[in-house]
Formats: sequence, structure tokens, C-alpha cells
Amino acid sequence: MMQYGSGYGNGYGGMTGGGWFIGLLWLLVLLAVFAAVVLVVVWMVRSSSAQGHGSATPAPPSAATPPGGAGHDDAVAIAKRRLASGEITTEEYAEIMRHLGG
Repeated sequence: MMQYGSGYGNGYGGMTGGGWFIGLLWLLVLLAVFAAVVLVVVWMVRSSSAQGHGSATPAPPSAATPPGGAGHDDAVAIAKRRLASGEITTEEYAEIMRHLGG
């Protein structure tokens, strides 16, 4: 006849001694490690994309392309295309042209 605590295991449902409690603890540890890895990957992606694209704020008007500059004609063409497609209003177009000096 087997008594409590005899045979395989120690009476707690397995050879680990903690049964479901140890299993739950391991699950929580694995979830914490997984969350940490995900956070590190997200942080790395965000920091690398922020460095690659520069500042997220628009350039001040003083830094706009001067009339007759290398990119002035391109900027005017882009503004005209955005106005024609309805992306910007005529007021926004006028402001852009004022900043471009054209």
C-alpha cells in the first residue's frame, strides 16, 4: 500500500516539488523575457528610423529653398501638383509660395 509522499514525486503532483506554482512562475518569467525582447526591438527600430530621417519638425521659413536655387523649381512643381490633386488648399499653396519666394 502506498502512503502519502511515497512513490514517484513528493505528493505535490510531480517531481519538481511545486507543481502548478512552479509552472506558473516559469510562464511569468518567459513572458517577461519575451516582453523585454519586444521592447528592445521596438526601441532599436524607432531610434534607427529617427536617426535616418532627421528631425520630424519642418524646416523654418529661413531655411526654405531660395528663388533660383537648385531645388526651387522642384518645390514649386510639387506645390502645384499638391494643389491640383486637392492635397492642399489655395491658402496653403499661397503660403508655400510665399515661403519659397515665388
